[in-house]
Amino acid sequence: MTVKRPKVLAIVLAGGEGKRLMPLTADRAKPAVPFAGIYRLIDFALSNVVNSGYLQIVVLTQYKSHSLDRHVTQTWRMSTMLGNYVAPVPAQQRVGKHWYLGSADAIFQSLNLIRDEKPDIVVVVGADHVYRMDFSQMVDQHVESGAACTVAAIRQPISLADQFGVIDVEPEAPTRIREFLEKPTAPVGLPDSPGEVLASMGNYVFDADALVEAVTRDATTDGSKHDMGGDIVPAFVRRAQAGVYDYKDNVVPGSTERDRGYWRDVGTLASYHAAHMDVVSPLPVFNMYNFDWPIFTSYGPQPPAKLVQGGDGTKAVTDEAVLSPGVVVSGGTVLHSVLSPDVRVASGARVEGSVLLHNVRVGEGAVVRNAIIDKNVVVPPGAEVGVDPVLDEKRGFLVQDGLTVLGKDQAFPDL
Repeated sequence: MTVKRPKVLAIVLAGGEGKRLMPLTADRAKPAVPFAGIYRLIDFALSNVVNSGYLQIVVLTQYKSHSLDRHVTQTWRMSTMLGNYVAPVPAQQRVGKHWYLGSADAIFQSLNLIRDEKPDIVVVVGADHVYRMDFSQMVDQHVESGAACTVAAIRQPISLADQFGVIDVEPEAPTRIREFLEKPTAPVGLPDSPGEVLASMGNYVFDADALVEAVTRDATTDGSKHDMGGDIVPAFVRRAQAGVYDYKDNVVPGSTERDRGYWRDVGTLASYHAAHMDVVSPLPVFNMYNFDWPIFTSYGPQPPAKLVQGGDGTKAVTDEAVLSPGVVVSGGTVLHSVLSPDVRVASGARVEGSVLLHNVRVGEGAVVRNAIIDKNVVVPPGAEVGVDPVLDEKRGFLVQDGLTVLGKDQAFPDL
């Protein structure tokens, strides 16, 4: 007998402002921030959902969503004949004259999407993490467990517990959540690994009717912050209806022992930069070249990257670098860096330990070190970025955690 698969609707929460990523989020939503040259952060969540076999997806947007909406609309086109779609849905003030008050309120204000689609299961994922995950395996565990809510969790050292929402499990039933702890200072380790805790990944699976009931109740609860992790999940825990899915059990096709289980929250400039350095390392802990579980995107009609000698005969030198389509390095040196489409590095220039976004220009003899430079910035010939932090601050650049950061279209002033 054929077992009927549950009907699944995926909701991607993509309204985040991303204040800690300023100035990269000054003109775009956090999920629209470019990553690894050709991608946007949201491409990782959407690729995971699509590769998992779930092809009915809504993307809830809010903050400065134009570039995000444009990217989703132009890139993520599905077969409408087969009823598949990726649809960006802006905040619509359906239940009052206010914007989303939190992630749970975003779903509450969008319940028409669930009622129209009539799914059995709703997969809710964040839009701003770098990872690979097969959500179908999590859905299978959720259905088998009988839980109304399942939270994806990744193992973290117990010493870092105060940085996460931590899931305390039942010792006799390790897939059942006993308590949800927000940044605890004295947590208990896991039954099978006392030195680790389970940290919430911000990904959830719900029975559709239970989710509808939960966010509807939450909408009228005094004192609620209307947050999925802070309010909705604890409510399921109190009713003993919440389970946990251990990310270590997730097996993605094409993964290796080195990159299996990789998950990076790129919520700060330091973690955003560190995730890029993971990508360019000789043996990357996040493998962009897993064609069995591709990360989908679109970067437009760009020509191939090109390395040529400069006009003075200086040869181009690159090592441990990601060069996107449209990049031209003319006699420059690029080391341990990521260059996005249409970046130019001129003769004698040196780019090291840096992330350059679209259309950045690095002039002759310039030096860029340990920097993040947003779109369209022109580094003049002979200039230095990231070499002298005091000078960088005088120029109006952001200096933070050993990085120098220039915002989109930021001018390079004379001193």
